[in-house]
Amino acid sequence: MKISAEALLFDNDGTLVSSLDSVHRCWTRWAEEFGITAEEFARVELHGRPAVEIAADLLPADVVPRALARIEQLEVEDVPNGGVLLLPGTRAFLDALPADRWAVVTSATRRLAEARLEAVGILPKTLVAADDVTRGKPDPEPYLLAARELGIDPARCVVFEDAPAGLRAGRAAGMTTVALTTTHQAHELDADLVVENLSALSALVIGGNVEISVRS
Repeated sequence: MKISAEALLFDNDGTLVSSLDSVHRCWTRWAEEFGITAEEFARVELHGRPAVEIAADLLPADVVPRALARIEQLEVEDVPNGGVLLLPGTRAFLDALPADRWAVVTSATRRLAEARLEAVGILPKTLVAADDVTRGKPDPEPYLLAARELGIDPARCVVFEDAPAGLRAGRAAGMTTVALTTTHQAHELDADLVVENLSALSALVIGGNVEISVRS
């Protein structure tokens, strides 16, 4: 299968990098600090959602701002502890792309996203973070904003995601979707193409298009 696009939009955690160990450490500590029981915490989907939504699901509205500041602090401070790793294929795939033809679109705050990306040497020209939108994934706003910043028609963009919420956002934006089975099983992911990780793909720039192919 080949996909032709003008811009490639990547989720970060679970797509380009893995910070699952860090997320688990930080959110577990955060839940303990705010008196959230293990049962309450287990019922909430963490991955692929903005922290503000997670906090709002678990805490009174007046506590949410303080809770958000605390989880951001915990996660940023944990970055130097080796909690962020490049996923297979990320470096080679991004190196094949012109800087103005791809963006990172993350549910993390800009401060946290930049810390994680810098830790593994990824410096995107375009980054859309939770701070930049009023509605996070699964709403299409983050991906539509990225397409607008790159100056590319959403229909000519491809979204790379590992989480159902992000894939729903990409589809709602009218974009082609590629799912990576880094955090979910294939049957949980509704996408135009499902692969293990970016090492399964190659990218070739031809004029104004990027041709994405599954490696044989």
